[in-house]
Amino acid sequence: MARILHETVREELRRRVAAEEYKSGDALPSARALAAELGVSDITVKRALRDLQTAGVLRSVQGLGTFVRERRRFIRDLDFSFNSLEDARRLGLSASIRLLSAHQEAICDPQLGFLAPPSGPMFAVRKLILVDGMAVMYDTTYVPLPLDDVLVGAFAHELVMDVLAADGVTFTSTRMLIDAAPASKSLQEVLGLPNGYPTLRRLYRLETTDPGFSVVGIAESPFDRLACSIELEGPARTGGQERGKARNNRARS
Repeated sequence: MARILHETVREELRRRVAAEEYKSGDALPSARALAAELGVSDITVKRALRDLQTAGVLRSVQGLGTFVRERRRFIRDLDFSFNSLEDARRLGLSASIRLLSAHQEAICDPQLGFLAPPSGPMFAVRKLILVDGMAVMYDTTYVPLPLDDVLVGAFAHELVMDVLAADGVTFTSTRMLIDAAPASKSLQEVLGLPNGYPTLRRLYRLETTDPGFSVVGIAESPFDRLACSIELEGPARTGGQERGKARNNRARS
């Protein structure tokens, strides 16, 4: 079956990116210029560009144009203290935080219902985590009230868990759900992502030595900017050993 015209244009643009005719971070020619070059309509080019934006090949910046998306991915350890920038700094990368908002609100996100979050007002802290200037994580953390002004002020410069730990809070356990999900409306607005853009999402609840003090949050990362690694000791090896024992027992019977 012959390819639909916009698919032909899309694959030609994808080829140019793969061949580095358009390099990472480069601006593409305008839709009108591409249409004239390829002998198609502006609408056909725009549809092809939209497909490549959804696929994570390109990104659009309002008023500036369409750019080749940077393909570098930051890989961090999935330690269960969770909120640490040491992974990046250990690799010699520049890690920073950008505070977006901090105010009181109740938890209304239905996705967090899985973690049975506390009811009533919480202090919501929304931040971007950046590595070498690239935003790799959008994080919303809910902290129980009351909080003093010193702690709230520290949230602008440090990660919430680091601030609380320095204030004497002891975290005892973490419950976490990791899944793939389309970017939330908030993440789309902050990073200029198209509707439906895939993300790696982590919902978490951290318990402390105080039964009435739990920290709940949700973190999103564009799928092409962050990956997590984890090392498990014992269960995988033990499972293999048990299977081996079962095979030996069957052989002897």
